[in-house]
Amino acid sequence: MQNPPVPRAISRKPKGVDAIFAGSFRTIGASVLVITGGIGVFLAYQSLPTFRHYGVHFLTETQWLPNEDRIGIAAVVVGTIEVALVALVIAFPLALLTALYISEYARPRLRSTLVAAVDLMAAVPSIVYGLWGFWLVQPYASEFAVWIQRWFGWIPVFKVDADPNAPVTDMSRYTASAFCAGVVVAMMVTPMACVVMRQVFSQTPEGEREAALGLGATKWGMIRTVVLPFGRGGIIGGTMLGLGRALGETIAVLMILSPDYVIKPRVLEIGAQTVSALIAGQFGEATGIQISALLTAGFVLFVITLVVNTLAAVVVSRSRSGAETA
Repeated sequence: MQNPPVPRAISRKPKGVDAIFAGSFRTIGASVLVITGGIGVFLAYQSLPTFRHYGVHFLTETQWLPNEDRIGIAAVVVGTIEVALVALVIAFPLALLTALYISEYARPRLRSTLVAAVDLMAAVPSIVYGLWGFWLVQPYASEFAVWIQRWFGWIPVFKVDADPNAPVTDMSRYTASAFCAGVVVAMMVTPMACVVMRQVFSQTPEGEREAALGLGATKWGMIRTVVLPFGRGGIIGGTMLGLGRALGETIAVLMILSPDYVIKPRVLEIGAQTVSALIAGQFGEATGIQISALLTAGFVLFVITLVVNTLAAVVVSRSRSGAETA
């Protein structure tokens, strides 16, 4: 009598080429974590002299006066957040609508052209955006800021210490502001966010699109009930990716902003400063404790960016694309 066949043991362990592939990418992923952790440890270690010298007042002091031994980053952190939020408010609808148009409305030939154009915009160096923003965007953004104050100046964030209805408007009060810098940064982060959103929208299952249309939904109804719920993770991820870029933008902000170390929640008024622009502008002439202070400012920006990206990863993982598609 023949023995019954013995089931073959199933092993999930990769072998051969699969093992080489898995090991290579595991090494690459681990190296990224090691490099990121190394940057954080280095900045944290370099921050110790600053906290020994200034204590926690370094985080609450607004002025940056090395000659008077008064250095703090409270104002520049607020300025960084203001510029990033202005950029995000402008970039989010632009990125979302552009991604929807490319993936849902554009004809195939035009779609390929628009995809290439958006990818090209994402690759333009920040110095080019800075020059473009300084010479072309800032004058129009300043005029638009006057219009905003004229109609919405009763809102504290849009208030400026100037009369928008004066016969000759003092335009110098509206230039080099967080708003002007935010407009330029928005143009930089829009392509990045758009690319992520468009890629997710394009992966929406055709069967679900056709089912919605077959049940009588309009084009917009199909997008609202199928494409947007499916791409929720991409929308969140692209937006947070743009926010991270906006928080760390340097050259364009440095060229536009007029440095002002005051906590000022009025984004339309001249004067602000960001952490990255502070480091770029002061590092060449810094000595002694000021270098440590700049590295500490970099460490704070590193922590803020890390927290933003971590929150984005958590939100995206909890709202997986297509999980709630009807």
